[in-house]
Amino acid sequence: MNERLKLKNDGRQIRALVVDDHPLFCDALTLTLQSIADFEEIRTAGTLEKALSIVTNDALPDLVILDLNLPDVNGLDGLVRLRTAAPRAAILIASSMADNRMISHALKAGADGFVPKHSQRSVFRRAFEAVADGVPFVPDGYIDPHEPNSDSPPDDALTRLGTLTNQQARILSLICEGKLNKQIAYDLTIAETTVKAHVTAIMRKLGVHSRTQAVLIAQEASFGRVLPSQSHTP
Repeated sequence: MNERLKLKNDGRQIRALVVDDHPLFCDALTLTLQSIADFEEIRTAGTLEKALSIVTNDALPDLVILDLNLPDVNGLDGLVRLRTAAPRAAILIASSMADNRMISHALKAGADGFVPKHSQRSVFRRAFEAVADGVPFVPDGYIDPHEPNSDSPPDDALTRLGTLTNQQARILSLICEGKLNKQIAYDLTIAETTVKAHVTAIMRKLGVHSRTQAVLIAQEASFGRVLPSQSHTP
């Protein structure tokens, strides 16, 4: 965070960018931000492409509030790309995927704070005040899953990944590369409905509810170590 802008450093007005594909949430969050501080500008974007266009072609925002699920990106890839495009901006994640593992990975991927999406206005206020002072923000009750006292056994992810069939492992590998079901179906020469069925089975076996959570488990376990060596094994 040392290279990030401290939003309260000189009392100047700051620029914000809200990235979320739900217009009502964008409107509500804009009102929340206006009640918190004096912003020079608050812009919104419904896709990562639009957000990157704003960041690249217009004045860089001082604060970005980012949802992880967007129409053109799902998960941490959007965060990584925005962090690269705006290295000094404070980035606050507002997401419904607020389990401890997701929060931990988001912080490590460059987020300055994480707020569960449907938090009260007071939580967003505390989050803004923290990142404005250059202090990371996590929600109440957060426990780093990688701490020694964490209740997440280090081998648990590998155990769950080991239950995948070779085809499911290949599909999870392609999901980790950011590919959509249609692209996976093309790569593996199978029907898209078959891919969807496999994705459902993968999430059930891993005990997760989204593709992003499945990717996080794969990353946590260095999934490459357990991938089948023969890419065309049935």
